[in-house]
Amino acid sequence: MGLFYIEKNSDESMLAIWEQEAVVSRGKKREQERLSELALLHTLFGRDALLDHYPNGRPFLPHLPVHLSIAHTHRFTAVLTHPCREVGVDMESLERDFSAVELRALSDKEIRFLSPDREVRSLQLAVLWGAKEALFKCRSVEEVDFALQMEVEPFVPRPSGTLSAWFNDKNGQSAPFILKYKIISNHILVYVFA
Repeated sequence: MGLFYIEKNSDESMLAIWEQEAVVSRGKKREQERLSELALLHTLFGRDALLDHYPNGRPFLPHLPVHLSIAHTHRFTAVLTHPCREVGVDMESLERDFSAVELRALSDKEIRFLSPDREVRSLQLAVLWGAKEALFKCRSVEEVDFALQMEVEPFVPRPSGTLSAWFNDKNGQSAPFILKYKIISNHILVYVFA
């Protein structure tokens, strides 16, 4: 399909979304994701943009001085870049069932602020999952306990907004983060800069 959304900022960060071709069979999904990644990176940085991955799976562009994060859904590929700050992005379809997030990825404090209203709660869970995935990608550390090491402050979901969150490493160090989120075409997009 092609470039769906692009946001270029004064700090030289970029957020871009590529709409993939029609959904393919499960066996070809990874190939479709790879092709959409390359198409989006070529659109942003030219045909010389080569994508590689560190041993932990984090993507990088070997010949370009940017930090990079990538997210996929069945419909979209999202890329977030910044010339000097670490980045993390996640994108999720709002048609997905996020009820398992509550059981395995939330702290007791986060569970307590969830709305009793089913629709609001579902959106909160989607935003919380996206926020924790974006933080995980940004921090790029292995074996993270999403419920214990990441905490998002209470919020009421809106079509777009900011979130305050904390990442606690295994050495007891805690770092604050501000994340941004927005609803785009029945998907939640969450991103963060470190």
